[in-house]
Formats: sequence, C-alpha cells, structure tokens
Amino acid sequence: MAEGVRVEQGALPSEPGRERSDPPPELAASRASDDQPRYLPRARDGSLFDAKTTDQDNPYGEPGPPLSRSSAFYRGFWAAVGVLLAAVLGLALTEVRSVLEMVVVAVFLAVGLNPLVEFLIRRGLKRGWAVLVVAVLLVGVVTVVTVVFVEELRAQLDTFVHDAPRLIEDLRDNKVISHLNAKTHVLETLERQVENPDLPQKIFTSVFGSGLGALRSIVDGVIVFVLTLYLLAGLPQLKRAAYSLAPRSRRIRVGQLGDEILRRVGGYVAGAFVVALLAGTVTALFLLAAGLGTYALPLAVLVALLDLVPLVGSIIGAATVTLVCLANSLDVGLAALCFYLVYEPIEGYVIYPRVMRSSVDVPEYVTILAVLLGGAIDGVIGALVALPATAGLLLLIREVWVRRQDTS
Repeated sequence: MAEGVRVEQGALPSEPGRERSDPPPELAASRASDDQPRYLPRARDGSLFDAKTTDQDNPYGEPGPPLSRSSAFYRGFWAAVGVLLAAVLGLALTEVRSVLEMVVVAVFLAVGLNPLVEFLIRRGLKRGWAVLVVAVLLVGVVTVVTVVFVEELRAQLDTFVHDAPRLIEDLRDNKVISHLNAKTHVLETLERQVENPDLPQKIFTSVFGSGLGALRSIVDGVIVFVLTLYLLAGLPQLKRAAYSLAPRSRRIRVGQLGDEILRRVGGYVAGAFVVALLAGTVTALFLLAAGLGTYALPLAVLVALLDLVPLVGSIIGAATVTLVCLANSLDVGLAALCFYLVYEPIEGYVIYPRVMRSSVDVPEYVTILAVLLGGAIDGVIGALVALPATAGLLLLIREVWVRRQDTS
C-alpha cells in the first residue's frame, strides 16, 4: 500500500484521539489487575489501604522501621527505668539487710571451718560425719566458755561488790582523787550504789541484757549456726554449681582460682583465732603476774572473744581489763594501762598484719587499710569480711588483669 501504516510486530494499530504509546483499555485493565492483590482489607470507613504497603504476607501493612536507639526518647526512657530499678533494689536490700548479714556470717564461718572438715575427711570420715563432729565441737566449746565465763563473772561481781567499800576508802587516800571528789562527790555516789543489796543482780542483768533483745540474739545465733552447718555440708555441691556458670574452656581455671580464694578465707579464720588466743594468753599471764589470779580466766576468755572482732574488739577488751585492775588497785590499774598501751600497737601493726600476711598473702599496709575501710562501711561485719575479700580481689587482679595486661 502506498499510504499504508507500518505496524510493529506485537503492537496494535493506533486509534484516532489516542497516543500511540498508550495501551488499549483492555490491556491496561488486565495489567492493573495483575499488579494489585486480589484481596485488599478495608478500613472502617470502607476505603482500601494503600496497595503499596499491603501484600499477602502483610495484609495490615508493612512494619515500620524500629525505634532508633540514638533517639532522646529511647535513651531517656531506659535511663529512667534503670534508675527506678536501682532505687527499688536499694530499698529491698535495706529491708533485708539483717538477713543478708546473717547469710554473710554463715558463709564466712562455713568457709573458715571447711579446712577442719577436710582434715577429718582425710582421716577417713565421710563429709556428713565430719560436719557432725565439727558441730559437736563448736557446741561444746561455746557451752564450756559460756558456763565458765558466766559463773566466774557472777562470782567476781559478788567479790567486787563485797570489796567495794574497801576500794573506795583506798581511793579516798589518794590525794588527786580526794581533791576531785571534793568537787564532784563521786565516791559518795558510789558508796550509795554499793550499799544496794540488789547491785550484783542489776550488774549481771545489764551485762547480758534481757527481754526481747537477748531472745533475738539467741534466735539469730541459732539461725546462723544451722545455716553454717547446711553450707558446710553442701559446700562441694555449691562450688560445682558456681563453677559451672563459667564457660567450659575456662571452667578449670575458674575452679582453681575459686579454691584458692576459699583456702585464703580459711587461712584468715585460722590466723584470727591464733591472734585472739595470743591476746587471751598474754592477758592471763599479766593478771597472774599482777596478783589477780581470780580474774585471770574470765578476763582472758573475754579478751580472746573480743579480739576476734577487728578494730574495736581488742580495744574494748583492753579497756575492760584496765578498769577491773583499776578497781582493785590504782597501781595495778596504771600497770595494766601501760601494758596495753604497749601491747595494742604491737598486735595491731606487727602481729596481726604478719599473721594475716602468712595466712592470706596480703601486705601489712593493705591489711590495715582493708580492715579500716570494711569497718567504716558496715561495722563489725564489714571489718570481718574485708580482709578475706581483699585477699580474693588481689588474687584475681594478679592472675587475671595483670596477666592480661602483660600479654597485650
């Protein structure tokens, strides 16, 4: 054809009023039906969702991008949650502080007595029987000390009250005390108190306490004793459970470090017992040399028990002995004061640090600082736990952190 229209293969001839590039209505409708999903959910107002955001896997629309962790809202929200959780945890720990202190003391005693249990196991006893033997020994020692100390203290109080008038007259003969008494009339007040027949019972009751306070102390002591026995009997299982929390590749090393820490805690308990025994022995020897043999046993036991308390225990024991000696004679009291002014620094800065260094491998100055900081943080319990905790921390620093720094 002269004026024919060239038609490309697969294309339709153009119609008047329509561009050549536009597809026919039938083809456009078929393509639109293929692009859109056959089922589109409808909104409550009857309108269709945008086809670009819906498909068969996400009929309700594609999920949006996650909340950016760098946004101010995200950081502020989780910071507030962290502060709230810390406050709640602090309040909870404050409420259960007494219980946690008993648990800490029980764990400390169990770890300290474990070397004795291990010694009995090496002698052929099973662990249950070894723990039973240790428990019987503890009950026996506590019973003997209590009976001897209480009965001797009651007897010494009766003797002291009986001899008090003579002691007051001896104090009047001293010029310095007589001059002070002329202004304060202290000796007359003491005489009226001594003449009271119920004075020994009042002193005895005030020393040991009464009522709910004493009952609570007894209950707490029984709970700590029973909990100590349970921990002592199950210590191997507890160690295995704790070591199993470490990765398998590091479990052997973690177990060896943990056993060494427990050994050092046991060494600390043994060292504290040695220092207390030495303090009690020295006190008994001094009292025997001063002619106060009747006071030697109860005061020596009292000094040994108080010496187990770090920081203040030895000072309280020394003050008690000095007051008893001063009540008997001014010269003996001054001698006791001079004796403890010499012995206390030696024990605190020579004997105690050296014994603890050989037991827990802690330098002397670190020992003193640890006990001071522990006592400032949580009193007697803090001072009691400070040194073994410091020994374990130094071991971990030397074996983990320092070695890692050497290889880096």
